[in-house]
Amino acid sequence: MTDRGQLSLTMVEAGLGVLLLFAATATFALGLPAAGAESAQLDRYADDAGTVLSREPPRHEGLTRLSEVTRSASAFERERDALAHRVERILPENLMYRVVTPHGAVGFQRPTGVPTGRATVPTVGGRVTIWVWYA
Repeated sequence: MTDRGQLSLTMVEAGLGVLLLFAATATFALGLPAAGAESAQLDRYADDAGTVLSREPPRHEGLTRLSEVTRSASAFERERDALAHRVERILPENLMYRVVTPHGAVGFQRPTGVPTGRATVPTVGGRVTIWVWYA
């Protein structure tokens, strides 16, 4: 018969206690994201999208893509689908958006009760507001 060593129950309890303390300490040491960090990141996404759109050339007429869609209601209707497609390509896939112009909006209805980011871009034809939120 061979002797087998056994780990005492006290040692098992002590090991579990150390792991529990380590987990609690790590949680406090790493901390949680600062309040408003999610909204700040969303604001940056919206601002980046506004910057890209405000610097792109128009598809037909105007100074930029955004000035083209704010030029008139007919210009907005003509460019609506192209604008929506371009915004979808600019933003990460996990974001939803709404772009509001003086002549209409593209994107999704903005939900209530979720963090959103916003950027406003002035154009010759009026302000364009870009809203983004996580899908």
